[in-house]
Amino acid sequence: MKRSPSKTRPPGSPDRQLAGFIAKFDPAIAKRVRAARAVLRKRLPSAIELVYDNYNALAIAFGSTERASDAIVSLAVYPRWVDLYFIYGANLPDPHILLKGSGKQGRHILLEDAAALARPAVAALLRAAIQQAKSPLATTARGYTLIKSASAKQRPRRPVSG
Repeated sequence: MKRSPSKTRPPGSPDRQLAGFIAKFDPAIAKRVRAARAVLRKRLPSAIELVYDNYNALAIAFGSTERASDAIVSLAVYPRWVDLYFIYGANLPDPHILLKGSGKQGRHILLEDAAALARPAVAALLRAAIQQAKSPLATTARGYTLIKSASAKQRPRRPVSG
């Protein structure tokens, strides 16, 4: 049985779909995500944005190809906070001890606001992550947004009172 296109993928352009995913969050979180995304788009103009609207969180990864393994950083959006996740953060120099996490590969920092991305220590982490990328970013290409997945079943995107 063939499914109609509306049931297999959300309607609209990837940017419109992403705007809809972000709009599900509390306005303060949504504002933080939009601002952080704008800063990262400016800092990584050739990056391809890979969007995963998963069960637990919305993830917006920035990388050089359409493969998740080539992502450099991502925004991980939860109902109460936003993390800047360094995909290969365990290998980054972190003299200010900003990175959190203990896994073999990734590390993250809590983004209290988009201005955090301009702080010298965070900017240095971003530069190091870009320099250490497995697949370097293009120098002239323009990036675009690609919706990789959107889960039908999701945890609430706004904090639950209680």
